[in-house]
Amino acid sequence: MLTDYHLHTAFSNDSETPIEDMVQRAVTLGLDEICFTEHVDYGVKLLDNCDYDSYFKTLQILQEKYAEQITIRAGIEFGVQLETIPYYNKTFPQYPFDFVIFSCHQIGNQEFWTNEFQKGKTQEAYQTAYYTYIYAVMQQYKNYSVLGHLDLIKRYDHCGTYPDEKILPFVEKIFKQAILDGKGIEVNTSTYRYQIPGTSPSRKLLELYYDLGGRIVTTGSDAHDTAYLGDHIPEAQKMLKEIGFREICTFTHMEPVFHKL
Repeated sequence: MLTDYHLHTAFSNDSETPIEDMVQRAVTLGLDEICFTEHVDYGVKLLDNCDYDSYFKTLQILQEKYAEQITIRAGIEFGVQLETIPYYNKTFPQYPFDFVIFSCHQIGNQEFWTNEFQKGKTQEAYQTAYYTYIYAVMQQYKNYSVLGHLDLIKRYDHCGTYPDEKILPFVEKIFKQAILDGKGIEVNTSTYRYQIPGTSPSRKLLELYYDLGGRIVTTGSDAHDTAYLGDHIPEAQKMLKEIGFREICTFTHMEPVFHKL
């Protein structure tokens, strides 16, 4: 079962790829199921940057057109901050999402990719603050399916590699809360194109999730164009099996569906 559950197209503000191009490429690659997860980042972006009505209308057309070739699901990626939780709670019940990724892209409207959030802090300070913040949001926000690219801060760490051992206590709290809430995590393979070793989260963190009893896991390339669709998904699934996972998940109407690896 080859699935890519993290895809962005022209419905996201950082992609120009036509959504049907992604579908056609997925069919060519032999993927069984894909889920589009367009960006919605309230707060720093100020306005809702996803045209939901057009998005769902287009997805319905594509689902019908390619029904015999591939399964297409309707997802979204919410970049949730504490102060924007009310906006996401308002949006969520208005649309028939199959799948929601909860990601942390900013804290206090400060971006990671510009190093605005990290500026003036020690590596330990911004690393600790990042995971502490995700846990704080999880206490209040529950309308999601999986945690997206959990150790994203690694991508924008100008100080270099920060050992997983130092974040394990924080991540353990996050995983325990996710498991308690019936939520999962994704294995994000975008690390390969960013030349970051391994996946996001790392194998060590995935092993921790498994040891704690976590079993809801999806795979996603985080592709913003067709070139990276499905990138390293087979390798990610192989790693999950080596860790001990026996199933991979897809989602329908926010409910996980388990498939044998």
